[in-house]
Amino acid sequence: MTTLDRLGADDLRQVVTGFRDALKAHQEGINRLNVYPVPDGDTGTNMALTVESVAAELDGAGADLAATCKAIGYGALMGARGNSGVILSQILRGLTQTFATAGPDHDPAIDGALLAAALEVAAKGAYEAVGNPVEGTILTVVREAAEGAAAAAAADPSLVPVLDAARVAGHAALARTPELLPVLAAAGVVDAGGTGLLLLIDAFLLVADGRPLPEAAITEAAADHATFDVGGGHAPQAGGGGLADLRYEVMYLLDAPDEAIGAFKEVWAGIGDSIVVVGGDGLYNCHIHTDDIGASIEAAIEIGRPSKIRVTDLLDEVEEERWVREAESHPEPEVVHEPVATAVVAIATGDGVKRIFRSLGVQQVITGGQSMNPSTAQILEAVEAAPSDHVIVLPNNKNIIAVAEQVDATTTKTVRVVPTRGIPEGFAALIAYDPEADSETNAETMAEAAANVVAGEVTVAVRPSVCDVGPIAEGDYLGISRSGIDAVASSAADAGIGLLQVLLTDDHEIVTLIEGEGATTVDTRRIVQWLEENRADVSAEVHHGGQPLYPYLFGVE
Repeated sequence: MTTLDRLGADDLRQVVTGFRDALKAHQEGINRLNVYPVPDGDTGTNMALTVESVAAELDGAGADLAATCKAIGYGALMGARGNSGVILSQILRGLTQTFATAGPDHDPAIDGALLAAALEVAAKGAYEAVGNPVEGTILTVVREAAEGAAAAAAADPSLVPVLDAARVAGHAALARTPELLPVLAAAGVVDAGGTGLLLLIDAFLLVADGRPLPEAAITEAAADHATFDVGGGHAPQAGGGGLADLRYEVMYLLDAPDEAIGAFKEVWAGIGDSIVVVGGDGLYNCHIHTDDIGASIEAAIEIGRPSKIRVTDLLDEVEEERWVREAESHPEPEVVHEPVATAVVAIATGDGVKRIFRSLGVQQVITGGQSMNPSTAQILEAVEAAPSDHVIVLPNNKNIIAVAEQVDATTTKTVRVVPTRGIPEGFAALIAYDPEADSETNAETMAEAAANVVAGEVTVAVRPSVCDVGPIAEGDYLGISRSGIDAVASSAADAGIGLLQVLLTDDHEIVTLIEGEGATTVDTRRIVQWLEENRADVSAEVHHGGQPLYPYLFGVE
């Protein structure tokens, strides 16, 4: 392949394709770098999905450089996932906004000097987008790569030498990230986001100089020791209040005047951290970690119009792709239900859980859960298939509530959402369900029943961390309530008992245990026996749910 001195629109599209392919190849290795002790959506996945959206946006874009740059910037902004994806989107926007200044009459126009200038703009924009920039992250890597490119361009503006200098400087910065962030040094790894970003330089060199993309270099041994995901440009909080201090990740697109964004950032600075606000010309992609979901959204409503709001529970989020794939590959036979006054649609995980829902009167069960949230279209399809013009939806997950509430406006049926945040609340709501009552009556009585349940769950820590209870080792069992991690133990039974000690009060009478994958007869018996010996006034009901990654779900009434 001939070495190129300049890149045009077609070349830039090939860079995006190469970057997408490289992120896919490295995705799982990068995903093993994570701060939270339970499985969740990770840096590699978020970056890969962000660039996948960019590639999709390019499919319908014009062929010239200006149109290509606009599509890349827009696709990155609209498709950004997670903190690392949002920062990556700002970097891509900074690059393409600079590339586009060359004008349509200069295609191909991206030479070494312009690339160096674009990297400087991208680095500056990335720092400005983050509310509390921290060195030792993707920010350090992009800044030092830009500095290396600028120094090379001053001596020789040829494209490939400038890219080489950016790559060398970037890798040197990446290697030093553990020196800047002690959590990385303790884990024996480098920054996740910076690792992903350098694949962009490799994609440029693939197109400009024909160099092959690097093979995934994060070995299993290194990945097994990965602990902290600081790829988003912010340091994880350890000790003190622990992980539950800032439990929720809130993201949305915001239509608002540019002049109002400064004050908006100031409001956000008072309610959370990991703040990233990127965009311009009246459209911004906003990201924050906070405990106050309402305030984070109200701040947007005060200055503009938020849309595509997504709230993620950073403690509860689990990886359910395997379970969903298996469920979809073995579809259940279609059941014809008799018409009722009010039907119920529920979202569920686990064969046993789905059977229980059906036994309690649910007509349509949708496969999905925390990290595999069904779309509005999927819920709408189930609503349309329900045997009534009046439908109750049980999301059974806080991240699905907002999506479910959009369905009513998309159908001629009357749809009411009972905001169940978990499977135990869903079961409780169904005890109050009357198929012959109207939807308003059902919504009221079912919501009241669900609100009377105190819920919790037991899962396994996938990496070391800390919380209010103390240090967490990989493989520990965690007892998690709606307030955070309340128990850390070496067995599921001990974690469950520790959690119940927090959840139970003198007013409670029933504990429902829903066994999932990883539950054992011995552990279940130990939990039940503890209840018999310590809370003789509380009865235990045990059900097999089969849900993945959570050996036990608890509902206390």
